[in-house]
Amino acid sequence: MHSQPGRRRAAGFAVWSYLFIALGVCAGLLVGIGVFTFAYACGASYMTDDPDACANCHVMRGQLDGWRKSSHRAAAVCNDCHTPPGLVPKYATKAVNGFFHSLAFTTGRFPDEIRIQARNGAVTESACQKCHAEIVAAAQQTRRHPSPLACVSCHRHVGHD
Repeated sequence: MHSQPGRRRAAGFAVWSYLFIALGVCAGLLVGIGVFTFAYACGASYMTDDPDACANCHVMRGQLDGWRKSSHRAAAVCNDCHTPPGLVPKYATKAVNGFFHSLAFTTGRFPDEIRIQARNGAVTESACQKCHAEIVAAAQQTRRHPSPLACVSCHRHVGHD
């Protein structure tokens, strides 16, 4: 009679130990796959300001080649226009974009023509207006329309031509 509660405890312990083992195996697999993917995709290169990192994925080759031919090549790299200022905002943006870029690339669900998302477009617009503040202010004064000036509405391909 005394062995019944002991068996229940032992059975309960066995279930929990199997659960922890399964959880550990799953966590190990996720970490292993993540490390492999990070290494395979040259993930560390995305933490630099090297424009070649943006073309690790062949989908961005056209944008890199366009930037190399543009007037902005002498003044700005990808991160200057496509990430917000500040260490945390910059790397938070790079992490979010990197996740979605790698997901799209891995699943093959990316458009033939790369299009900037609204959030990233706002970051780029802010960079334009920061670097070209005097020109933007002068252009805004000549406009009769009350809406704010959007540089990329007229100069969409400036950084990548």
